Amino acid sequence: MNPTALQLLLAALVVLPLLGAVGALLPAPPGLRGRGPDQAVLRHGVTVTGAVLAVAIALAAGFDHGHPGRMQATTDISWIPALGIRIHLGVDGISLPLVVLTALLTFLCALYSYFRMPTGPSPKAFVALLLLLEAGTLATFAVLDLVLFFLAFETVLIPMYFLIARWGGAQRQAAAWKFILYTVLGSVVMLLGLLLIGVKSGTFDMVALATDNGPKAQLSHTVQLIAVLAVGIGLAVKTPLWPLHSWLPDAHTAAPTVGSVLLAGVLLKMGTYGFVRIALPITPDGMHTFAPYLGAFAAVGIVYGSLACLALVRKGAKGDLKRLIAYSSVGHMGFVLLGIATMTPTGVNGALFANIAHGLITGLLFFLVGALKDRCGSTDLDRLAGRTGAALYGRAPRFGGLLAFSAVASLGIPGLAGFWGEMLAMFGAFRPAAGLSRPAFLTFMVLAGLGTLLTAAYLLLVVRRVCMGGTPAAAPAGPAPDSAPVPAPAPAVADIAGYEYAAWTPLAVLTVLAGLWPAALLGLTDPAVQQLLGGGK
Repeated sequence: MNPTALQLLLAALVVLPLLGAVGALLPAPPGLRGRGPDQAVLRHGVTVTGAVLAVAIALAAGFDHGHPGRMQATTDISWIPALGIRIHLGVDGISLPLVVLTALLTFLCALYSYFRMPTGPSPKAFVALLLLLEAGTLATFAVLDLVLFFLAFETVLIPMYFLIARWGGAQRQAAAWKFILYTVLGSVVMLLGLLLIGVKSGTFDMVALATDNGPKAQLSHTVQLIAVLAVGIGLAVKTPLWPLHSWLPDAHTAAPTVGSVLLAGVLLKMGTYGFVRIALPITPDGMHTFAPYLGAFAAVGIVYGSLACLALVRKGAKGDLKRLIAYSSVGHMGFVLLGIATMTPTGVNGALFANIAHGLITGLLFFLVGALKDRCGSTDLDRLAGRTGAALYGRAPRFGGLLAFSAVASLGIPGLAGFWGEMLAMFGAFRPAAGLSRPAFLTFMVLAGLGTLLTAAYLLLVVRRVCMGGTPAAAPAGPAPDSAPVPAPAPAVADIAGYEYAAWTPLAVLTVLAGLWPAALLGLTDPAVQQLLGGGK
């Protein structure tokens, strides 16, 4: 495709959601009001996110797949000359899959909300915040200037805070405050690290900084250590890395369904993307020093997340299913960070693949759990597994089958998307980069393998308790004695509706396709990773 056309497509990806957010706050034109203003603004959200998804697909189609390691669709315009800050945009094989994933998940969330709007204030504000969140996330993956990266990184905090605080469930205010405090404090430290890199190197340009013979050469070992520590803390909070994860379960439990989908499917990826785009290529010496510690925290997080899920799923623990999936994200993102910590092409490719797989699978899981709460009135596992619980296989077989499919995909079974990222991350740990302690990373690999076994255990327990739960026995024939209790009828559980098929099928299909044809994604990421780790060569 013509380079100018690609430039316009990438610029439109960032600008369209911003314009749509402003448009959502304006009165709908008389001919587009539908049954009322609420329906009109929700339809506006579907239209704008659909247009953004179409642009993202066109960008992916026009992308030069023969050279995915080269930055494409680039725009480079001076913005603040005195500080050397430029509006620099571009995508390569690392960022393009995340851009498409963001556009897809946001569109599916807008479509789902059109039919199942979360309880809360005006839909106008909801749609505007959803579009602002999309704009900030897409900009994070598209910008190539450290200051712009920080601004885009921070933009998403405001809409996500309000989505949790205004449209969330129980304890939403406390969860929203915890989310904003953790992430803002981490971001302040990250900003100091980014400014240190820019001041010491003389540029904020991420492409120039990633080359060995560029401004990166001016960064001493000490500067790199300080920068990695500062930037890494901010990225680790957003990922989140154990033990900086405690905001995540509360945020997921309180967030509305679409908030949880976007938080798990997109926002967590911003932290790991920062490690790959900034820490690895710009501060390799500092990253090499901290890589064993990052790998250790990642391995502990994998086991910790699985053990927390096992504690929640046991009978009588009154575990919340949304909270359980949130803790599972801590474990799954641990695999991503372990792959990055190996500093090898195999490990980093595994991390990028696991990023996309987690977005597809966990996004689908949160959609399903939100719908399950709408049907059963609760996500408490003891209630869902009780005598009048979900029993999805018998009462909503398609819903139960899809939930079981998502759980199996999440535990990393071969043939589905979750398998490849985890396997490649462990392969990278088996033989880490030169200079890293192989015995240490072999230990991390063993802990990660233990985590996969624990993950299979708790997810299969979830399937057994929610999908195979018992239903009340039928009443005996004939008149019952006055003293005999009459069994309560099981409440009805609706199976998958048409709009749910539309919102969930793409995620299920892509989970299968990514598992059966991993080369489609790895063919994009590998050349870009090789170039990034090779200092731009």
